[in-house]
Amino acid sequence: MNKLIKMKKVILLLVTVLVSTVTIAQSEAKAKKLLDEVSKKMNAYENIYVEFKYKLENNEENVHQETRGDATMKDDLYNVNFLGVNQLYDGKKVYSIISEDEEVNISDADVEDSSTLTPSKFFSFYKNGFTYSWDVVKNMNGRKIQYVKLIPIDSNSEISNVLLGVDTKTNHIYRLIETGNNSTVTTLTITQFKTNQPLSGELFLFDEDKYEKKGYIINKL
Repeated sequence: MNKLIKMKKVILLLVTVLVSTVTIAQSEAKAKKLLDEVSKKMNAYENIYVEFKYKLENNEENVHQETRGDATMKDDLYNVNFLGVNQLYDGKKVYSIISEDEEVNISDADVEDSSTLTPSKFFSFYKNGFTYSWDVVKNMNGRKIQYVKLIPIDSNSEISNVLLGVDTKTNHIYRLIETGNNSTVTTLTITQFKTNQPLSGELFLFDEDKYEKKGYIINKL
């Protein structure tokens, strides 16, 4: 269950990185202009593949974790590999395949539920969820990374702020740094970014018979 919670967290971060910048109202003109340019670039792609590095740190609790993963996204569909879990969304259901436990959890994706992990739903959530401001610019390995700072409007949010780093040459998201009110800092860095790749027609589909033959436990939630 802990793996699934972390999987949900990383998908939230990924979708935030790749989708949440679309036509969001912002309080600072330069931030709005930059994010509009990013969203225009993202919307032009048929599909997006990323490899990423995920780091979680809480010095007060002495928690330090670092791992890697990858994700393919097309429209609302996604296929994510993270922490030993392969999670698919086919437009109707979410499939979490846990190979270590030989188990698959299948759940309905309710489009009316704000927690449903689809790009379009996260777009709706973030559209009015933050205020924005222009932040620092950093030179990282020869790349100019401009940060935009996002502050939750909800005073009860568990998030203190989010820093979204944009490569100004490509208008691609490079890094997202989320700081929680509990002093946890989660950093997601895109290490590889590919677009418009030839995709298998089965990439976002779950073959239940295949896993039943392997002896996996199929849980339909």
